[in-house]
Amino acid sequence: MKWYIIFMLIGFKESMLLKRMVHTKCRGVLYPFSDVKRLQIKDEQVHWSVCVSDYDPPEYNSKALVNKPWADPPIEDKSFKPKWNELDGDINRKSHTGTYRIVNGRPLNPEGRTGIKGRGILGKWGPNHAADPIVTRWKMEGNKKVISNTTNLPILQFCAIQRHDCKQWAIPGGMVDAGEKVSETVQREFREEALNNLQVSKEQAEADEKMIRNFFKNGVVIYEGYVDDPRNTDNAWMETVAYNFHDEDGSHVGKLNLTAGDDAQNIQWMDIDQNIDLYASHSNFIKAVVERLKSHW
Repeated sequence: MKWYIIFMLIGFKESMLLKRMVHTKCRGVLYPFSDVKRLQIKDEQVHWSVCVSDYDPPEYNSKALVNKPWADPPIEDKSFKPKWNELDGDINRKSHTGTYRIVNGRPLNPEGRTGIKGRGILGKWGPNHAADPIVTRWKMEGNKKVISNTTNLPILQFCAIQRHDCKQWAIPGGMVDAGEKVSETVQREFREEALNNLQVSKEQAEADEKMIRNFFKNGVVIYEGYVDDPRNTDNAWMETVAYNFHDEDGSHVGKLNLTAGDDAQNIQWMDIDQNIDLYASHSNFIKAVVERLKSHW
């Protein structure tokens, strides 16, 4: 009986590990913004430790990246000598997941196969670092929090943008620029995507500027690591640091009128519940905020 229990625990641990490693959103049939089809693989074939002798996915490298100053050159460029797993000048080539392998001169996705090689439409080979500011406030009626009839917990809202590219709702995040601190990125991205062209007086603009700077000093890290992003490939992938910035009484950023920036089609304070469906791994980040603030789900 004792050995049976141990066996079951080991099996459970292994199944949970496999579940964590399985890609979903980065294994769609078509690679984003292309007509290139991914090689379809089974869940149990995702991890590199599993031998798939005939695994030979197509390669895709977007022509839109050619000669872009923020993008890496082609991997075969002899002048391209990146320092993998290190700070490479102003470029952070470290991964939150730890040390990733280099095979045949290419970084290997630490979470496994995606059905396509190359770097797709991502600017960097290896990890591409982003930052996601999850800005939240309570849903209010007058001076009272709105309580859910099903859970008897207060309903939380977050600043959500609708992306232009795929029309999905998302957290207003973005890429970390070379040499930029993640804390600077989250504030910049929120300004660009959620507070575009606010129509206020000069005095009000200065007051809002000070308020925003102070508000973004108090973020709580919700997640840092790999992101199951549809743009991921076998040799390039997204990673992020997600922060929660909560406006408890709605008197700071929570009171501002949101205005979508160039990267957002629409923007709103979105109610949070278990039916929320967001871009990439954003729903998981939101769920972590719900657990932290003990709100309705």
